Amino acid sequence: MNHRPRLHGGFTLIELLIVIVILGLLLSLVAPTMFSKVSSSQRKTAMAQMQMLATSLDTYRLDLGDYPPNLAELRQSSRPGWDGPYLPRELPLDPWGHPYQFTVPGENGQPYQLRSFGKDGSPGGEGEAEDIVFQ
Repeated sequence: MNHRPRLHGGFTLIELLIVIVILGLLLSLVAPTMFSKVSSSQRKTAMAQMQMLATSLDTYRLDLGDYPPNLAELRQSSRPGWDGPYLPRELPLDPWGHPYQFTVPGENGQPYQLRSFGKDGSPGGEGEAEDIVFQ
C-alpha cells in the first residue's frame, strides 16, 4: 500500500482579504439602516412613556379635580384626596436620560403638555434632537 502524504489545506491570504472586503461592504450597507432604527425606537419609547404619564395624570385629575403642578406629585403628595401613588415606580427619564418637561396649562388650549427635548436635551432641534410633544 502506497500512502501519499495528506496535504492540509487552508485559506490563502488573498481569500481571507476577499472575505473581509465582502463583510465590510455588507456592513456598510446594513449599519446605517440599523442605526436609524435605534433613533426611531428611542422616539417611540419616549412617546410610550409620555402616554403612561398621561394616564397617571388623568387618574390624578379624576381623584383631585385638577392636574398636578409638577410630575413629582404623581408619586408623593400631601394634598387632601390624593389616592396615589399614581406611578408604580419613580418618574422615568426620557430615553436620552433627561427629565420630561410638564407644563399646566399646555399650548393651544390643552390642559397640559408633556415634552421631551430629544437627544440634545434643549428646546428645538432637528433629527434626533427634535422635541417630542404629547398633548
